[in-house]
Order: sequence, then structure tokens, then C-alpha cells
Amino acid sequence: MTAEIINHTDNIITVKITGKLSYPQLIAIQNSAISIIRQQGNIRLLIIAENFKGWEKEGDWGDLTFQTENDAYIEKMAIVGEKQWEEMALMFSAKGFREFPIEYFQPDDLLKAQLWLKED
Repeated sequence: MTAEIINHTDNIITVKITGKLSYPQLIAIQNSAISIIRQQGNIRLLIIAENFKGWEKEGDWGDLTFQTENDAYIEKMAIVGEKQWEEMALMFSAKGFREFPIEYFQPDDLLKAQLWLKED
């Protein structure tokens, strides 16, 4: 399992997740995103879930610290992954409860997701 920021060009942070996501990996990604936010200001997130296997059970998955402290700096989030994970990923990302739009795209629609993130 890996979770890493693979790019942060302009104001778009691209995160790639493969396998099963662990809570420490989530925290590491969030901390890296906070650093970029402090340097660049507002961001947009592209999450690419490739060969995703879900979330590990251990960890404080209900911790909303990142969300409450940083959502004001996030303009949009696009999640790209297999159809089977769409509902869970949108629940996990709290679509509908956050102030910015979140959309889910199939792997074949990666370009569409990137273009959507660039739109105002």
C-alpha cells in the first residue's frame, strides 16, 4: 500500500493511493498538503485510487481536525477510482457536508477529472 503526493503543479495536488489506505498514511498525506497550503494558499485535490482495496480498520478515522482547519483552503476535490468504491469514497470524503464540490470519476475519465478541477 502506498499513499503519496505525486505532483503539485499550480494549485492542484495529485495524490495516488494504491492498495489499502492506513490511518498513518492518511495523516502523512494531510500533513504534506498542509505544507503546500501554507506555501501556495488555496488548492484543488486530485485523488487517484489505483488498485484500491479500502481502508484499514485501525486509526481515528473520525478525526475531523484536517477538515475543520483546512477546508477553507480547498476549492475542489476530484476522486478517480473504480465504480465499486464510488459510494464509500464519497461518504469518506464527506461530499455534501463540505463547502467545496467533490466529484467522482472512473479511471477512464482521468482527463475529465483534471479538466473539471481546472474549471472555475
